[in-house]
Amino acid sequence: MQSGQPRHALPLTYSPAEVAKALDCSEWWVKEQARRRRIPFIRSGSGYRFTRAHVDEIFLIFEERPEQPNIPRTAATSTRRRVPEQVEGPTVRLRARRPRRARSAA
Repeated sequence: MQSGQPRHALPLTYSPAEVAKALDCSEWWVKEQARRRRIPFIRSGSGYRFTRAHVDEIFLIFEERPEQPNIPRTAATSTRRRVPEQVEGPTVRLRARRPRRARSAA
């Protein structure tokens, strides 16, 4: 390589154990989330690997923010009652069945 050309290094990857330590969770949980395709990852021959960009995205995925931070709860809740919808046509009254134990004993 010539000294004037920029070096293109491969991205550093992290193991599930290292990601779990950063997230303060178990290694099993990280692997399970990757297996269920809930978090980004790289699948290599040795299992799951994560780049710094993946870890940053995982933090954003599981970040929770308040919905409306400046509105008090009392003003946000409604005190109006819901009016039941009118159902057109005949209604069938449902009856509960006897438990299986009672049916088989009779």
